[in-house]
Amino acid sequence: MENQMISTSWTKKRDEKKRRINAVKHLVENIFIKRENIVETLQVLIQPGDRVVLEGNNQKQASFLAEALLQLDPAKVNKLHMVMSSISLPEHLDIFEKGIAEKVDFAYAGPQSLRIAQMLEDGILKIGEIHTYLELYGRLFIDLIPNVVLIAADKADRLGNLYTGPNTEETPTIAEAAAFKDGIVIVQVNEIVDELPRVDIPSSWVDFIVEADQPYQLEALFTRDPQNITELHILIAMLTIRGVYEKHHVKSLNHGVGFNTAAIELLLPTYAQSLGLKGKIATNWALNPHPTLIPAIESGWVDTLYAFGGEVGMEQYVAARPDIFFTGRDGSLRSNRALAQVAGQYAIDMFIGSTLQIDKNGNSSTVVSGRLAGFGGAPNMGHDTRGRRHSSKAWLDMITSKDPLAHGRKLVVQTVETFQNGNTPVFVETLDAVEVAKQSNLATAPVMIYGDDVTHVVTEEGVAYIYKAEGQEERRQALAAIAGVTSVGRTADPKTTQALRERGVVAYPEDIGVHRTEAKRSLLAAKNIKDLVEWSGGLYNPPAKFKNW
Repeated sequence: MENQMISTSWTKKRDEKKRRINAVKHLVENIFIKRENIVETLQVLIQPGDRVVLEGNNQKQASFLAEALLQLDPAKVNKLHMVMSSISLPEHLDIFEKGIAEKVDFAYAGPQSLRIAQMLEDGILKIGEIHTYLELYGRLFIDLIPNVVLIAADKADRLGNLYTGPNTEETPTIAEAAAFKDGIVIVQVNEIVDELPRVDIPSSWVDFIVEADQPYQLEALFTRDPQNITELHILIAMLTIRGVYEKHHVKSLNHGVGFNTAAIELLLPTYAQSLGLKGKIATNWALNPHPTLIPAIESGWVDTLYAFGGEVGMEQYVAARPDIFFTGRDGSLRSNRALAQVAGQYAIDMFIGSTLQIDKNGNSSTVVSGRLAGFGGAPNMGHDTRGRRHSSKAWLDMITSKDPLAHGRKLVVQTVETFQNGNTPVFVETLDAVEVAKQSNLATAPVMIYGDDVTHVVTEEGVAYIYKAEGQEERRQALAAIAGVTSVGRTADPKTTQALRERGVVAYPEDIGVHRTEAKRSLLAAKNIKDLVEWSGGLYNPPAKFKNW
C-alpha cells in the first residue's frame, strides 16, 4: 500500500505572525511601539480567541500592558484565553467583566482571591485549571502554547535586547514559549538605553517594545515586619528548630511566606546559636531575599541563597553580598523562578510552609470557602520528589523501613497555629476545597499539599512526626494530638497520645527540651524593620509603608 502524502502548509503559524506584524507597521518604528499607539497596536496583534500570557507573578506586574489590554474594544478582541502565573491586579479580572477574556489558567490569585471566587460563581469567567508554577510553565510548551505574550523588563537597548535586573523571575520562560513557536512577544520596559548592564533576554526573542509611562508595578511580597511576630509564632519556631531542623540536620531548605518562618529566621542567630547549631542546619537556601534573613546572613549562618525573584528594598544589600546571592557583574540579582522551583523540588531537603486549612488526614489547602487563592509553588516543593537519587542526612532520616531498596524522602513541614485570627480553626474534618470544587465545576478538589506527602506538622501544641505513623488511623491520632481544641483535636485519645509520645510519633515541648516560658520577643535578632536596616549596615532600604521612624 503506497503512502499517501498530505498536501499542506507547514508554516501557518509563521505566516499568521508575519501577517499580524505587517498590519501594524504604520503604528511602530522598527520594533518600538509609540506609547500613544499601544491600544491600537494590541487591537491588531491580538485576535479573538487567542491564548494570551499576561505577566503577573507574585511581585512583578506588566501593569502598563494590563491597563492597555483593558482598553481594547470587546467587539474586536474577545474570548481570550488568559494564562497568568498570578492574578494580582484588578485589571486582570476587569478584562473578563468587560468581555475581552473568558477563560483563565493560573497558579495564584492571592490579592484577587475573593473576587475571582465571586466571578466564577457568577459565571463571568471560566477556569481551565489551578496550577503550580512549574506545571503552568511546562504547559506553555505543550498544550497552552501562547499566541501572544505581554511581559515586563527593566530596560531595553536600541537593538531590542532586554535587561530584567533583580526581578528576572519567569520572564525568559514566558518569552521563550512564544518566541520559538511563532507567537508574538510584546514587552513593556521602564526605559530604553544605549547599553545594558547585562542581557537577560536577547533581541531575537522580542517582537515589540513599548516604553511605559511609569515603572512596572512591583510588590514587596516577602517582607514581614518583625514587630508583628507574636510569642506564639516564636514558640512554634522554637519547636520547629528543635523538633525538625536539629533532629534531622536540615541544611538545604525553602521557607514559605509567613510569620512562622520569619520567626525561625530571626531565631537562628539567637536561640539556634545557643543550641550550637551554626553550620549544622539551614546553610543552603532556595528563597526570595527575605529581609528577616539578614541577621542570619550577617552572623554567618547562610552559605548560599538562590532566589525565585527579588524583593523591593533588598537590591543594594544583595549586590553587596555576592558570596551569598547569585548576582551578575553589575551586582544585581539574577533570579529565575522556573529554575528555583526545580531547585526547590529536587535540590533541597526540606520545604516548610503554612496553610489555611488542614484536614484530619493531613491534606491542606489555601482554597477555602469564598476565597480562591491558588497555590503558587508550594505543591512543587511540598511533595516528595520520587525522581531524586542523591542522598543527605535529612533525606535518609525519613527512612522507616528496613527494606534494602528503601529510599529517603523530602521533609515537607506544615507550621500552623491551631486557630487563625477570628477564632477560625485551621484543623477541620473536611477541607472547604471539596465543596469549592463542586460549586466551581472543577475536576478535582484544589488541594495544595496532599497528606501523604507531609512528614511533619508543627503547632503551638507540639510536633507530629506523621512520617512515622503506622497506618491512616495512627496518622489521624498524631495530628489530633497537636490540633488543640479544634474539632479534630477533640478526637485525640489521651492514652493513644501518650503511646505516640513514647514512640516519638508525637512530641510536646517538654519532650524536646523547649520551655514555653522562654518564647519571648526578646529572642528575636531583630524586633522591627529598623533593626533589620541596622543589621544590614544601612544597605536594606525598605519600602515607605514599612518605615515608622
